[in-house]
Amino acid sequence: MEVAIPHSIGREEARRRMRANSATISDTVPAGMAEVTASWPTEDRMALAISSMGQSMEGHVDIEEDRLIFTLDLPLTMMLFAPMVESMVKDQGHHLLAAPAG
Repeated sequence: MEVAIPHSIGREEARRRMRANSATISDTVPAGMAEVTASWPTEDRMALAISSMGQSMEGHVDIEEDRLIFTLDLPLTMMLFAPMVESMVKDQGHHLLAAPAG
């Protein structure tokens, strides 16, 4: 599954905000729905490890000049929930792009 989230803040600012907010990813997922761990293999890619509903999946977020590209490898058993996952990814993407508090 691939979800694009447009932005108009440029790559550097998007990268800064993503890094500042990435520690709060699990906080924005409804309680008990998922556990998310993020790491940064490159400056423009955030890798994701997600556990949800007894399933594990991996993905990544690529930071581009005018959009974020979320790519998730959904297990076959999760494909039924793809629309819900896509909605959560869009919400999460907007949260990550929000200016960090403080």
